[in-house]
Amino acid sequence: MNIEQYLPVLLFILVGISVGVMPQVIGYILGPNRPDAAKNSPYECGFEAFGDARMKFDVRYYLIAILFILFDLETALLFPWAIALKDLGFVGFLVGLEIVTILTIGFVYMWIKGALDWE
Repeated sequence: MNIEQYLPVLLFILVGISVGVMPQVIGYILGPNRPDAAKNSPYECGFEAFGDARMKFDVRYYLIAILFILFDLETALLFPWAIALKDLGFVGFLVGLEIVTILTIGFVYMWIKGALDWE
């Protein structure tokens, strides 16, 4: 094996690491460091923190978050499908239509069950 074959990959990795690390290092070295009591105090919406930070959230909050992520990702996957639809042909169209139908049925089911209601 020749090292010249791996040189572009190694160069790409080094440039990627430097782009991620160097701004942080430069900011740490050149940035001002003037801590005071106001900067080091806990800040929560303009007033002093109250209550326990480890309070329990309602499970519906997590359900809405998971549903949002699910539908957001599924919607993002429809864009490449729509772009490649001409190459996929009629069978690709039917597969995409099946996915959209399943998503629609799932959305209607969640709506009927009240999973999207925030009380």
